[in-house]
Amino acid sequence: MSHICICDDEEGILKYFGKVLKKYQVATFNRGEELLAHLESEAGDRVELLLQDLRMPDLDGIQILRRVKEMRPDLPVIIITAYATIDDAVRAIKLGAYDYVTKPCPNEKLLSMVENVLHLSRLTAENRRLRARIHGGGHEPIIFSSPRFREVYDLTLKVASSDANILILGESGTGKELIASALHHNSLRRHHPFVSLNCASLSDTLLESQLFGHLRGAFTGAFANQKGMLEEADGGTLFLDEIGDISPAVQGKLLRVIQERDFIPIGSTHPKNVNVRFVAATNKELQNEVSEGHFREDLYYRLNVITITLPPLRERPEDVEPLARHFLHRFSECMGKEIHGIDSRALAALQAYTWPGNVRELENVMERAVILTSGSHISADVIPLHSEQKEPSSVPAPAHQPQMVALDEMERQHIEAVLRGNHYNKSRTAEILGISRRTLDRRISDFGLMNWEE
Repeated sequence: MSHICICDDEEGILKYFGKVLKKYQVATFNRGEELLAHLESEAGDRVELLLQDLRMPDLDGIQILRRVKEMRPDLPVIIITAYATIDDAVRAIKLGAYDYVTKPCPNEKLLSMVENVLHLSRLTAENRRLRARIHGGGHEPIIFSSPRFREVYDLTLKVASSDANILILGESGTGKELIASALHHNSLRRHHPFVSLNCASLSDTLLESQLFGHLRGAFTGAFANQKGMLEEADGGTLFLDEIGDISPAVQGKLLRVIQERDFIPIGSTHPKNVNVRFVAATNKELQNEVSEGHFREDLYYRLNVITITLPPLRERPEDVEPLARHFLHRFSECMGKEIHGIDSRALAALQAYTWPGNVRELENVMERAVILTSGSHISADVIPLHSEQKEPSSVPAPAHQPQMVALDEMERQHIEAVLRGNHYNKSRTAEILGISRRTLDRRISDFGLMNWEE
């Protein structure tokens, strides 16, 4: 349901407009300062349209419009005016107002104008999102309040303007792609594409095709020429997630691209030049992979010019509450629900949990909670952090300290619990854990969790 604000000092006008626009979520104000305070609050972020009178007792309507446009440049504003002040309404349009209506305004005209404005606003927002995805503009906000993650974020901003290749390390679900996106959008390449590829989710053949592209007829099923991610990212940034999972053969070809700044599409004999900044990420100890001969040392040093290491969520408990509220707002808005907060018991459960799946697990928990909540607040009943899913230790740890158990054992118990909770469906388990099916199979083998039928 769309959120609309109406600001007018005439009570009759507020009631009339509220009645005509009853199918929307309407908030009314008879003073400009009250309106501005609302727009500056968290609830103000949901406002999609403002109807503003030009004659207010405390602030001039033009002054209000200027301040609104400073806070929310994209918020459409319809001016409410009398015939005697149409010149002022035209002036307001020059300052960024969408249109004006005169008092009294027929129901049909008002409703039609509001519907048109909201429709246009949604189309504009969707177009902006699509352009951002195509051209690499904009990225999700990074939510944190902990000093630990502040260090990570400050380092990210510090190195973003360089053109050095970056290696991002951290457990699954800690936000490596978010940091990669922030690196790109704070760099000199921000007006060029940001392209992301999960290396673990593809076979070697598909990975090569996705990276380098191919010509028609290069292999069975190659029915047309296809650009690779390298060519798509030209001038911008290529983010290679789960870089530790690629085969030695692909490692060698990738090393050539980094060194020579060119590549050869599959089925071609002609190299193509490319100008790409590489940002790679892995949850593996890549130095160990190098020592054991699984990852090329020369490629490791080419990618690891600067390292950014993300701490797991259990080591930054101050971030749990702001992240939970961020996901609550996002999913509530997406599902059209009016959920305003998290009750104290639910919040305590979130803060006491150790989050083996990190931020991605918290995101999944909050999505489920929003789906199951029918009231105005998230309750502990819909927070699935019971003993079946949380088995790291028989002795509860303090709420703001990591549990005293080896990380490998914690991971084994968590994977086993999620598998059991999903009736040993590996695909669903991998999705919940935020890892690829191939990575899950490897962890199952490593931990000896083989005694079930899928």
